[in-house]
Amino acid sequence: MKHNKEVKISYLAAHLTTIVSVTLVLIIIGIIALITASAANETRRLREKLEISVVMADSVSNAGATKLAEEIAAQPYALQTGVVTKEDALKNWKNTTGEDLEALFGVNPLSPEITFTVKADYASAAQLSEIEREIAASPGVEAVALPDSAMVESMNRNIERFAVILGVIALVMIIISFVLINNTVHLAIYARRFTIHTMQLVGATNGFIRRPFVLNNMASGLIAGLVASAIIALALAAAPQAGFNNVADYISWGLYAIVAGGLVIVGMLICSIAACIATSRYLHQDYDELFK
Repeated sequence: MKHNKEVKISYLAAHLTTIVSVTLVLIIIGIIALITASAANETRRLREKLEISVVMADSVSNAGATKLAEEIAAQPYALQTGVVTKEDALKNWKNTTGEDLEALFGVNPLSPEITFTVKADYASAAQLSEIEREIAASPGVEAVALPDSAMVESMNRNIERFAVILGVIALVMIIISFVLINNTVHLAIYARRFTIHTMQLVGATNGFIRRPFVLNNMASGLIAGLVASAIIALALAAAPQAGFNNVADYISWGLYAIVAGGLVIVGMLICSIAACIATSRYLHQDYDELFK
């Protein structure tokens, strides 16, 4: 009776250790996931800030510029499109330089312009050049001003390098987390190895023996995922009080909810797989091997 009580206490302690260990690993994975996702969002935002200007000929009216802007807006690459009318261009010039061109020349010498940004998937030097050629061939277009191609390529290269680094870190952390969780779950099942052998002796099938271990460890993964998600949520909520006021600009609660759900699923999945592997090991051991 005393032996059974000691085994039960040992098993519960092992499960508690599993929950704590998995929680710590999931917190690290969750932080990396939030950083990776927010970096991807910021990358998209930077690419979508690249602006293209289309300068129209003097003979083109505001209505003609507006019509071309509507055609550009209908293209798959266009994100946001705007028109700077002749009057707006004159006003901007006067505010910037202090010169009144209309008073100087007797007429407004400026032409309307179209400005637009492109979707992130089109923010490469080659695709921007293709867009430039397409728009430049439109009637009434005098010039198309693109962002500096060297700057665009440099930005894209840096973004790709950063994405690779984050991807490698995430992959390494997933591998390490699985190894740690697998070892922790293995220790928890190790405390019940003689129970597994006893159940085999009375004719229990492997599936019947394995099921409670998998379900119990899946529950441990669920608890660990919920605890890890709660700790990360508290950290995000406390970030502004700690002086990190711009955290909300990069990590929204919607993004957090997705990551939190992923942590719960990952915790349950890894713990159940590790339990299945560890249980199968003891199912195929002889009685004498259980003492090793």
